[in-house]
Amino acid sequence: MADIATKRAPIGVTTVRERLRALEDVEVITAFLDGEERAFQELVERYQTRLLNFVYRTVGDRERAEDLVQEVFVRVYRHLHRFDRSKKFSTWAYTIASNLAKNELRNRSRNPLVLFQTLQKGREDEERPLEFEDATSRPDDLYRKRHLRALVEDSVARLPEHHRQVFVLRELEGKSYEEIAEITDCNLGTVKSRLNRARNAFAAIIEPALD
Repeated sequence: MADIATKRAPIGVTTVRERLRALEDVEVITAFLDGEERAFQELVERYQTRLLNFVYRTVGDRERAEDLVQEVFVRVYRHLHRFDRSKKFSTWAYTIASNLAKNELRNRSRNPLVLFQTLQKGREDEERPLEFEDATSRPDDLYRKRHLRALVEDSVARLPEHHRQVFVLRELEGKSYEEIAEITDCNLGTVKSRLNRARNAFAAIIEPALD
């Protein structure tokens, strides 16, 4: 009997996890607020890596980024009952992460390194960036891409903070202009203006190094 009970317990857990994974964010939040504690872990699993990448690219310190993302989820846990479920959870989470990252930058004197995955000249405005490395690439191609990546990292790090943030959200995270406006608490026109200036500044910084 003990063996049967031991085998049955994980099945129930697995079933709950599978059910949660099939739900939309707002449904997972509702489940958590209704008393299903495992629903919060589902939110963490969905967004932890994405938020870590965003914060890391903004502050340039992985250990500090991990601490900040942990703080994001602490705040989410404390205030989830006040979240407006008619809105997107991802936007709210990114807003919290953005504010923490901005505070981190204000509290230190050195410029952060912001990682950028790739540079593709002439791409359409609405296209998402390509993956930086392709496992099928030849060694000389990989060397060229890694060299380019180093140039890109240095160039993005030299952008002003308010330009760098919209640049990362749009070019790396693929956020819409509307989401960026909400995350950064700016109007749509300001977002587009900053992004346009960020792209021009980025091009001006990196172009001499590509000659």
